[in-house]
Amino acid sequence: MKMFKVFFDIEKEELWLNEQLQKGYRCTNISSLGIYTFKKTDKRYVMRLDYQKYLPKKKFQEYKGIYEDFGWNYITHSLFGRIRYWQKEDDGQNEIFSDRQSNSHYYKRLMGYSFWLCMLMLAVAIPYMNFSELYHSGLWSMQGDLFWKAFIFETPFALLKLSPFFFSIFFGISFYKANRRYSMLKEK
Repeated sequence: MKMFKVFFDIEKEELWLNEQLQKGYRCTNISSLGIYTFKKTDKRYVMRLDYQKYLPKKKFQEYKGIYEDFGWNYITHSLFGRIRYWQKEDDGQNEIFSDRQSNSHYYKRLMGYSFWLCMLMLAVAIPYMNFSELYHSGLWSMQGDLFWKAFIFETPFALLKLSPFFFSIFFGISFYKANRRYSMLKEK
């Protein structure tokens, strides 16, 4: 079974993947385009996502080896190689972060990831912040039926121009959530 899905929140993606596992579908691959491949299974699995900065080949092999020593199977990584997908049979030891410190480091890495994606999207969105330039300048001088046809035709393109702004909002919310969780872990 293949499904297409796009996520802007790593935790929501992990939750969705685990819901598919509860339905009896084990994840076998995740493409960079958001296509998830599942196979039917009778076994119970659990899936965890981890965000890591760039790891050189040797460090990656060490990182991967540590997880595999604890029974985790490496599925794949995201487009830019930062989000790692891990899966194993449900044995009651289903957390990849065993203590508060490693959990707080995870949220700190996640904050950085969300922050830089938010800034990148804002940088792309800034040229379109002048909303009068979203539509073709001649549109506003049209009248009647012609105006409405042109307006309807150009609206999807205007929304496409605004998409980096919307993405920056999603990543900003992700940063805020990670920051709250990080702060809560630091307080305890």
